[in-house]
Amino acid sequence: MTHFSARSLLKNALSGHKDWPAQWPESQPKAEYDVVIVGAGGHGLGAAYYLASQHGITNVAVIDKGWLGGGNTGRNTTIIRSNYLYDESARLYDHALDLWDNLSQELNYNVMYSRRGVMMLAHSVHDEQSFQRHIHSNRLNGVDNCWLTPAEAKAFCPPLDITARRRFPVVGAALQRRAGTARHDAVAWGYARGAAARGVDIIQNCPVTAIRRGPDGAVTGVETAKGFIRAKKVAVSAAGSTSVVLQSAGLRMPLESYPLQALVSEPVKPCFPCVVMSNTVHAYISQSDKGELVIGSGTDQYVSYSQRGGLPLIEHTVAAICEVFPMFRRMRMLRKWGGIVDVTPDRSPILGKLPVKGLYVNCGWGTGGFKATPGAGHLLAWTVAKDEPHPINAPFTLERFTTGRLIDEAAAAAVAH
Repeated sequence: MTHFSARSLLKNALSGHKDWPAQWPESQPKAEYDVVIVGAGGHGLGAAYYLASQHGITNVAVIDKGWLGGGNTGRNTTIIRSNYLYDESARLYDHALDLWDNLSQELNYNVMYSRRGVMMLAHSVHDEQSFQRHIHSNRLNGVDNCWLTPAEAKAFCPPLDITARRRFPVVGAALQRRAGTARHDAVAWGYARGAAARGVDIIQNCPVTAIRRGPDGAVTGVETAKGFIRAKKVAVSAAGSTSVVLQSAGLRMPLESYPLQALVSEPVKPCFPCVVMSNTVHAYISQSDKGELVIGSGTDQYVSYSQRGGLPLIEHTVAAICEVFPMFRRMRMLRKWGGIVDVTPDRSPILGKLPVKGLYVNCGWGTGGFKATPGAGHLLAWTVAKDEPHPINAPFTLERFTTGRLIDEAAAAAVAH
């Protein structure tokens, strides 16, 4: 594996950058693996990397129906934060945030993690009370979060309009300074490069059509477009397609899949220093390194596997953004897209063992999947390697829907599910 450094960059610059080796090889499936991971997004690739680097399990295949990182990993708005309400969620997302801090150094790959801060706007007394509750809960869990007055929010984000005459007046904001953004493609590429260097096979454009079980009910492997692949353990991390994949193993998951839309504007000079979110407006906005305004919306009102989504929701989001940030009214939108998010009844993920021996799942992240990427990968690898959950993901099992110990994070997600 090439080690990126100033010296290697200078050396390859002199040759016109034509001598860089491939980041990872194009692998073909072997007949059998110790672990097969279904889904080559950030979570699946992260799990493969940590299985190899921390648990010494290298006979691993990551299989995807499309190209590496071509699902939700490449279709999100790149926001990272951990200011969730409940104790279990705070531990989960803050674990991921801890890993984000040094991820570029660990992978020797710049994931462009930017601690620019995430500010969540309050537009009413109810919003203010709700965010104050979040802030106190976060502080008890060691998660940084603080309250800003309208003037302080304006100072932190100058484009914000705090005049009271607006349809969405700003009465304050909750700010997590440690939060920010990262480059989604770079995260997938960094994990893929690190996993492949440790012997993991990454198999692209190879749909998994079924999970096979033996006479004793345990997993035996997966059927794919390239034939049957035997496996001692199978971990499914396929976002919106998870329920379809697991149905072939005889499991019905409490998941619904919705389109989640986003859009970007034409590029402009740096003008937006942070990430701003609004639960009331159901919109969030930041500026990319290329200068585009990245705008996210809520989930569509209907279940679907479409990656386009409906135009009315985008119209509502853009109208709300123009109310809160009137200086952007003359901006032109460049493109829009959608991802397929899998949503559970309590808006929290399912991460752990399934009632089928040798079968594991990482799903139900809804709108929170990207921010959890290193944490989800790390915890899934732990669970698969040790055949038991890590204490952090122990509350996020499938069994909570029968025991009633739900973790309802609908409000903390900050967008409508």
